[in-house]
Amino acid sequence: MSDFKIDFDDLYRAMMDAGLQAWLDILPQQLHHVLYERRHGDLQRWQQAVTGLPPLRPSSYDLAHGRVRIGESTDVDADTQAAIKRQLLQLSPWRKGPYEFFGVHVDTEWRSDWKWERIAGHIQSLQGRSVLDIGGGNGYHCWRMRAAGASCVINVDPSKLFMMQYQAVRYYLGDLGVYMLPLGIDDVPRGLKAFDTVFSMGVLYHRRSPIDHILHLRECLGPGGQLVLETLVVDGDENTVLVPEERYAQMNNVWFIPSCRMLYRWLRRAGMQDIHIIDVSATTTEEQRATEWMQFQSLSDFLDPLNPRQTIEGYPAPTRAVITAINPA
Repeated sequence: MSDFKIDFDDLYRAMMDAGLQAWLDILPQQLHHVLYERRHGDLQRWQQAVTGLPPLRPSSYDLAHGRVRIGESTDVDADTQAAIKRQLLQLSPWRKGPYEFFGVHVDTEWRSDWKWERIAGHIQSLQGRSVLDIGGGNGYHCWRMRAAGASCVINVDPSKLFMMQYQAVRYYLGDLGVYMLPLGIDDVPRGLKAFDTVFSMGVLYHRRSPIDHILHLRECLGPGGQLVLETLVVDGDENTVLVPEERYAQMNNVWFIPSCRMLYRWLRRAGMQDIHIIDVSATTTEEQRATEWMQFQSLSDFLDPLNPRQTIEGYPAPTRAVITAINPA
């Protein structure tokens, strides 16, 4: 593993510009720990998949529409395109996307573009804003945020596989102001008060203390900053919250699934203001499914085959809500 290196210099400069010196003071030690002291057995193989990508300069790219597109199919010949696909498949499973690399369509498990289209018109403009994305996976939404005008986007996700998928995109796009840290929310210092917008999508129900998670997110925001929070929800009143006995849709790390009204209450108790539920959507097997790029079980395997409105454990099938709130000045 001594040959595995990722250059974080661009990120360090961006963090200084964003007033994140307090985090920057401890970040190199955090990264050394997760990359070299807490080593993952597949990390070197994934790194080799990225460095084995054909060295190309894309003639164009598009971060703003559906697939994050890098290059054109006409930039490469058939053999080079096959080599790109071969290397990218070594980074499977691809969860969030879709992407397109020089005509190679990476058909990810999630149609993350559908979620973005549902919420993009209902959040504050990202133009010129600094953004923190908690649990952003391989960074698909981060590239969309950058296309929406964000000046700097930092994605925090502990998955080293997702980090290498992000590195595959960056291999061709270079420094566009989108960065990824292979860390978890608990590694983000409390009290930063630095970001204009904070996203936490698909994280809250994995936290054992949901209100503490919201408070942590609030502490990342500067005065007047916006929180965009997405989570699983259930029907019910302001007193309703589902606590799965063991698993939910085969996930064993789901702790609390609130009603929308309960979620509103949590945000209000955490001191957030101007709270709005901007989307509530049932997750369909068209939006989350197995593909060539994610060949493990997916949503259809986690639903009751006789009643797809329930999980195989008998709980309500996944419905997700997106709620926005403002950190008061």
